[in-house]
Amino acid sequence: MSDQPPVTYAKVDRDLGWRLATLAIALFAVIVALMASGNSGNSTGKTTGTDSKTAVTSSAATEFDIELGDIFIKPATIDVPAGKTFTLRVTNTGNIAHDLMLTETQRTEMLNPGGSQTITVGPFDTSLEAVCSVPGHKEAGMTMAINVTGVVADSSQDTTNTSTDVTADDSAAIDPQAMPAAAWQGRDPVLPPAVSGKVHEVTFETTEIVMEVAPGVKQEMWTFNNQVPGPVLRGNVGDTFRITLVNKGTLGHSIDFHAGMVAWDDEMRTIQPGESLVYEFTAQFAGAFMYHCGTAPVLHHIGNGMYGVIIIDPPGLGAVAKEFVVMQSELYLGPDSKPGNLTKMLNNDWDAVVFNGYYNQYKFDPIEVEAGLRYRMWVLNDGPSENSAFHIVGTVFDTVYKEGAYLLKPDSGRGGSQVLDLQPAQGGFVEFTFAEDGLYPFVTHKFSNVGKGALGFFAVGDANVALLGGH
Repeated sequence: MSDQPPVTYAKVDRDLGWRLATLAIALFAVIVALMASGNSGNSTGKTTGTDSKTAVTSSAATEFDIELGDIFIKPATIDVPAGKTFTLRVTNTGNIAHDLMLTETQRTEMLNPGGSQTITVGPFDTSLEAVCSVPGHKEAGMTMAINVTGVVADSSQDTTNTSTDVTADDSAAIDPQAMPAAAWQGRDPVLPPAVSGKVHEVTFETTEIVMEVAPGVKQEMWTFNNQVPGPVLRGNVGDTFRITLVNKGTLGHSIDFHAGMVAWDDEMRTIQPGESLVYEFTAQFAGAFMYHCGTAPVLHHIGNGMYGVIIIDPPGLGAVAKEFVVMQSELYLGPDSKPGNLTKMLNNDWDAVVFNGYYNQYKFDPIEVEAGLRYRMWVLNDGPSENSAFHIVGTVFDTVYKEGAYLLKPDSGRGGSQVLDLQPAQGGFVEFTFAEDGLYPFVTHKFSNVGKGALGFFAVGDANVALLGGH
């Protein structure tokens, strides 16, 4: 037998009763506490009463110091109170003009370097983005998030974002079958001889103009002397070039000659509309050198047309029947008659690759030459981003000069070359002859770009140019 006393059911029932009573009291206390904290809250954020608005307390500031630089806005984010105005003290610490735009009507004026302005803006009930409105600066990173706090939100609504809308691409489009108007004329590719004298004084005017870049397609191009590419300069080692740059546009611009050796913060500085500077250098090296606008974002200024070539002849350059010059570049189309799209430029998403600034230019206006004569073609890859593999179909180069050095010259070895390969900003020349009359295409041998506009023709002798469908 067990030594333990027998269990009495009366005691068990009494203990269970006390436990149930204690649990009931605890549950009642929890319910009371929840009611005391407000009966409108729940775990899903939904309300249980007739008022479905939830107010959020705001501790946001109402005064801010904003710095505009090249190319940034500091701070990148600010918190502002809902329903109240706030003050922005905006200073441009950069080297080019900037502004700060919250909306079309709430913005600063365009601030020159060192300029400042204080504006009172708002009130806003939703968050927004402030940007610099200068073309390309927003895409280059000049944005500031304005987070509106203390917003009264309707928590009874399902705020799940199910939108599948995609921003439409409003870029202009090139029709590969389109033809230029009857009055259209291509850019003369003939390279004139260097002018006499040891000092070359030239004026370059910067402008922003609307021009045709493909049949029926117009863009706002940023130019030197209303040309894309800019004017061709030529001289010899030891020559001095004195370029007066005059800004006749609406944006800040500058110029950078790769053939010169000068301080970046002096001759290459950005000048504002109405200003001018003198860029002077003495050419110490031979080659085909790029020049371009160096104002931030540089990619946007080059991509919009601000580039060109200066040729410094190698000593002892041989005679030829004629010289030509072509510059390869890309087009990143924006909307019709607007500047090129910087986002496309940043993503290497070009719409066309062209010679001397126009789609299929020398297909519509082939270069006329004769069989049996010797020619020299200078080539510069102005990019800003794509490489070039310059090739003429139907002939072989017996002379190749690239980046200041001969890679090939005629000799007893009878060596020949098929391509002049150039990365962005590289240049050189090739020499060749044509054996017989006919049509000879020239391309970049990166063939994905030939169908995007990098196609031209030499019409040799009695060539049937009607086959090209051009003028």
